[in-house]
Amino acid sequence: MTVELSIAEARRLALAAQGLLAPTARCGGAVDRVVGVVGQLGAVQLDTISVLARSHELVAFARAGAVGRRAVERAYWGAPHRCIEYWSHAACVVPLEDWPWYAWRRRRSRRRYLAGRENAPAFVEVRQRLRDLGPITTEGLGGARQGGPWWDWSPLKVAVEELLAAGEVVCQERRGWRRVYDLPERALAAALRAHEPDDAECHRHLLAGAARRLGVATLADLADYPRLPLRDARAALPGMGLTEVRVQGWAQPAWADPALLEGLSGGQLGGRCRSVLLSPFDSLIWDRRRTGRLFDFAHRLEAYTPASQREHGYFTMPLLAGGRLRGRVDPKRAGATLVARQVGVEAGAEAAMATALVAAARWVGCERVVAERVRPEGRGPRLRELLTRAQSGDHARDLRIGS
Repeated sequence: MTVELSIAEARRLALAAQGLLAPTARCGGAVDRVVGVVGQLGAVQLDTISVLARSHELVAFARAGAVGRRAVERAYWGAPHRCIEYWSHAACVVPLEDWPWYAWRRRRSRRRYLAGRENAPAFVEVRQRLRDLGPITTEGLGGARQGGPWWDWSPLKVAVEELLAAGEVVCQERRGWRRVYDLPERALAAALRAHEPDDAECHRHLLAGAARRLGVATLADLADYPRLPLRDARAALPGMGLTEVRVQGWAQPAWADPALLEGLSGGQLGGRCRSVLLSPFDSLIWDRRRTGRLFDFAHRLEAYTPASQREHGYFTMPLLAGGRLRGRVDPKRAGATLVARQVGVEAGAEAAMATALVAAARWVGCERVVAERVRPEGRGPRLRELLTRAQSGDHARDLRIGS
């Protein structure tokens, strides 16, 4: 029987599945909490942009709270390794135990990148340097670039990235944001390397994980989370034990994990959603179409849009407050000041925006927050007043976490 869900119930399922209902990932030390975030999400996307902090740090902050940024780095790349980098939804940190389930993608990458080229000079040289020198960054390969722009990769950089995709090279560490490349036989346990599930097993496992991590999702949503081809997701869906649901306002049928549905009906998905700014690469909002359906919120990254054509800003971070997306901000650090270059905020969400901005500023070590342009302009005075009160230590009722 198909279960009917309101849009509010669908949002509740999604927020619970994504670890955004408190308390979440708050047990144990900071490193363990961040590792727990990776396990709950299945993948944390990486990106080079750093205006407030890098995306992988912002994802952890949104769920585990104000853990130290060094703890975030240790969780992702420190020894003993519990995570590994690989291509999931995009370039991501994934749980180490999930390495076997990306065997389908490694096999596909071998066919794409290595077929007929296994003994090309660049591939031979990368393998030899790794054997002789041990784990190395691109500096050990002679540098990543040929002298042009950042995408003008050297032949050895191209080769090592293609070997990484094919699974002949792995990355479990970064130094100064540079990947440290290693051989899997040196870095990974034999049992982990020996487990090679076939493509169909991989697809079922990843699709089941997507269902747990999305809460409620259409077939296209499920496929998009680990970037499975839609035809493979469709073939894996039957027999997985997911419950078919109809979500208010959604044209397509959707599916949910029965355990999450039981938690919803039993009132076990408790906890308030705190006011927090989300990375534009946060897995809650990876899929822009799903974000629109679930939150009635149009969001896109404008970092690669010419400045004159941007509507909301360079690195726009949505505001999550009260279980809804209720605003957005384009932040930038200027010394000890967090500058909100452009803020868009719904009526009644000014306090939540002030809370989120001040919390983010304190986390990255900024001493003050300045809001420049506010939309609509009439909400600017109220937001600036609340920012002043929050920074002065006046924790009034409307500035509490979770407001």
